[in-house]
Amino acid sequence: MAREAIIERLAKLDTCAVSDALDSLGLKGATWGVRPQWPCPKIAGRAVTMKIKPAGLQQPAQHLGTAPIEAAEPGDIIVIDNAGQPQFSCWGGLLSLSARLKGLSGVVIDGASRDIDEARDLGFPVYARGVVPMTARGRVVQDSFNQEIQFAGVQCRPGDLVLADGSGIIIIPREKEGDVVAAAEAIFQKEQEMAAGIRKGHSGLEMLEKLGYEQMLNKK
Repeated sequence: MAREAIIERLAKLDTCAVSDALDSLGLKGATWGVRPQWPCPKIAGRAVTMKIKPAGLQQPAQHLGTAPIEAAEPGDIIVIDNAGQPQFSCWGGLLSLSARLKGLSGVVIDGASRDIDEARDLGFPVYARGVVPMTARGRVVQDSFNQEIQFAGVQCRPGDLVLADGSGIIIIPREKEGDVVAAAEAIFQKEQEMAAGIRKGHSGLEMLEKLGYEQMLNKK
């Protein structure tokens, strides 16, 4: 399946330019605290969401993560809401293997992962708040998937765009993705022009004033 043009455009950007674009449009979507857990490549794709809750007396009907992976399309990104819990995992090596073989782009977790060496060896990107050896079994279960969740302080719904790189994670509401990507492309282009001018010997202040960079970042 051909990759969507909007995702191809997003993949050429970085999270900082997209964060600035969101700010300029008065939108939320930039998160903090979720980082690559090995030297992961940048990933861009559509969200398949999963919400985690504490385990109770009722046994789960299926292993957490399996249904979201089955529902996902190649190129999608699994987005997990575990409320930032760092003390136990909600993603592991077998899920990374399954997702990799399905052709998914990666997983971003507001919580912790484990089996990170396996993920690295598979080349499967894992972004999370940390890594622990403790299993999810007996601690947490899957509450829902492909429903609206909160991810690191922002709303995320199935089909929203996700961009992850070394600076963090961005969630872009599907209804606003065209406006956000276009604004980010303009910001990114200005930054490239500024960098080229600085390399030629111009001062940063001179390039800021010449290109009107600060004005671009003001809320519209």
